[in-house]
Amino acid sequence: MRQRLINRRPERRVGVFLAALPFVLLLIAYSLGSDARLAENPSDKLLPSFSSIGDAIERMAFTENKRTGEILLWVDTSASLIRFVSGLLIATLVGGFFGIITGLLPYMRASLGTFFSVLSVIPPLAILPILFIVLGLGETSKIALIVLGIAPFIIRDMILRVEEIPSELMVKAQTLGASTWQIAWRVVVPQMLPRLIDALRLSLGAAWLFLIAAEAIASQSGLGYRIFLMRRYLSMDVILPYVAWITFLAFFIDWCLLKLQQKAFPWFAASRSG
Repeated sequence: MRQRLINRRPERRVGVFLAALPFVLLLIAYSLGSDARLAENPSDKLLPSFSSIGDAIERMAFTENKRTGEILLWVDTSASLIRFVSGLLIATLVGGFFGIITGLLPYMRASLGTFFSVLSVIPPLAILPILFIVLGLGETSKIALIVLGIAPFIIRDMILRVEEIPSELMVKAQTLGASTWQIAWRVVVPQMLPRLIDALRLSLGAAWLFLIAAEAIASQSGLGYRIFLMRRYLSMDVILPYVAWITFLAFFIDWCLLKLQQKAFPWFAASRSG
């Protein structure tokens, strides 16, 4: 009997090849487009050649700036990662705490459930000017934008995940004499921690968006600041490597969170694969 397509699994080597194929095709398409534009106009800046991009990487990542003595890519990366990680940590703590207690306690859900639902649909970029006015143009407003941008999403996701816990677990815990806080700590929290990592992973793209927007408007360093600064000079040879570097950082952070989830909660990974 012929095997259905949905049941076919590629071998490891084939899987690696298929994963790399879109990136290779993208590079080939870029190379062809760049060659065509540069042949027509050698001064074209929209699609710089790979050699120009390589020179820009050398200049930004490995050469000290003559004015400041700093290597700009690493200064920008350090500034952005401090803001990014700080925002993620605060949003995770706030989102996990309020999400769990709101999902677990009916009075909290009745009081705050609608509030968090409304808060989660407010466009975070729309309140960025308010943050700058209230908190100033420093680091606090940039971190606050990340927190306000992703914490409501994490809270709503945690509320839904708490509500999905089988009622049998709650009934058994109460039958054994567990208090509300014992149920929260010993039943709900262990179930929610790996799901909290899932919610965090899904929020990474939005968190980067908010960070880059804040850096582009009011900052003197950071990956977003550098991209928008180079935009003024149409320096695509710098912008493209910066975009690729941000993409790599986002992918690496996502991979680290996945590995943390697999190591810390093997039972969750096993149940998911099953």
